[in-house]
Amino acid sequence: MSARTQTPRPQTPRTAGPLTTSIRAARPGASARRPTSRLLATALVLTLVAIGATFLLDPYRNYQFALIAATFCATAGLTLLIGLTGQLSLGHAALMAAGGYGYALAANALTDAGVDGVPRFVVSLAAAAAASALLGLLLGLAAARLKGPYLSGVTLVLVIALPAFTAVFSGVFRGDQGVQIAYDGVPPALRTLIAVEQWQAWVAILVAAAVVTWLAVLRNGPAGLRMRAVRDDETSARLQGVRAGRVKVLAFTASSIAAGAGGAVLCFVTQSVSPGAYTLAFSLLLVVAVVIGGLGSLLGAFLGSIVIVLLPWVIQTATGALDLSADAAQRLTGNLPVLVFGVLLIVVTAAWPGGIRAALPKRLRTKRMPRRGAPPMQTSTVAAAEPATVTPTAAPRHPDPEPRTSPAAEPIPTTTER
Repeated sequence: MSARTQTPRPQTPRTAGPLTTSIRAARPGASARRPTSRLLATALVLTLVAIGATFLLDPYRNYQFALIAATFCATAGLTLLIGLTGQLSLGHAALMAAGGYGYALAANALTDAGVDGVPRFVVSLAAAAAASALLGLLLGLAAARLKGPYLSGVTLVLVIALPAFTAVFSGVFRGDQGVQIAYDGVPPALRTLIAVEQWQAWVAILVAAAVVTWLAVLRNGPAGLRMRAVRDDETSARLQGVRAGRVKVLAFTASSIAAGAGGAVLCFVTQSVSPGAYTLAFSLLLVVAVVIGGLGSLLGAFLGSIVIVLLPWVIQTATGALDLSADAAQRLTGNLPVLVFGVLLIVVTAAWPGGIRAALPKRLRTKRMPRRGAPPMQTSTVAAAEPATVTPTAAPRHPDPEPRTSPAAEPIPTTTER
């Protein structure tokens, strides 16, 4: 008896999904790797433009410019943390305080040792980054095991416990009075050219440019791609070999370093650091700045920083222009900014869900982080994720095969035939 022939089933070609292909494309040696030369050139041009703009501003406006740059460091790190990994931090003010205290203590120690000028600033800034990175590392280890409101609660505890912590160790942190640092004047070579407020704005701009450029390179590289993979589907990312715990720790540490740099710049500008400057209200304002500017966008973080720095000043100026009693003016100064921020948050989220950045012309927008659930739009990634299209061709004509009988109708072979 002839052996039964079985028609092979058509096999559908297996193609990698967007997540799998994207992670594979992010490995070293992959062809799809965004060059950083254009990013560095853009950062250099914007930095020079910002420094040149300080010549057009008066001393108080340069002081405000320095505050915006310091706040921008913190909001840029926060938008990377929330936008790329989906981890909400309500205690970023505590991370800024860690950087501020680290800078102040290191600067005072170097002053006692006879070190001043630019070397003192550089070493103190490194100490601020190390202090905030250590605290961020501890938070990242907690973030690797906590999610949602539990993680937000842990970060919230930090900013609430900051005044009590400085009071307990008042011998080091000086309690509510804070730590004062020595005066950092303009270098001798620039004293005849710029004022001290403009020098502080220059320093703040340079630090913010370095921090934000580093965050942009991190976001556009393989580390940023792994962060998006963990944010979109942590289980799928683990199946592809991505260690979600390490990714979360890296995100929290990078965000903490940026916040610590912002706190160091703020201490450099104000020449002091105290727990009263890093309250829960300020920590929530950082989140509001990220949401109002545009969650997941560095440009949105910059716009949000401008809003939270300038809006209270505008409200105070408008209140002072009114003919009000001292008691009424004091109440409006304390409560009106909170009301305005709440109304502004509602209006912006209702009118532009993408923040103020979404209201700008498309030419002014930078590339935004992909939204939750959306794969990164890379040419090689999309091309690899699409299955190959097979053009149907005419099948060759063969003589009609003999009709097959069903297995039930075939005779059962005997022992001899077997």
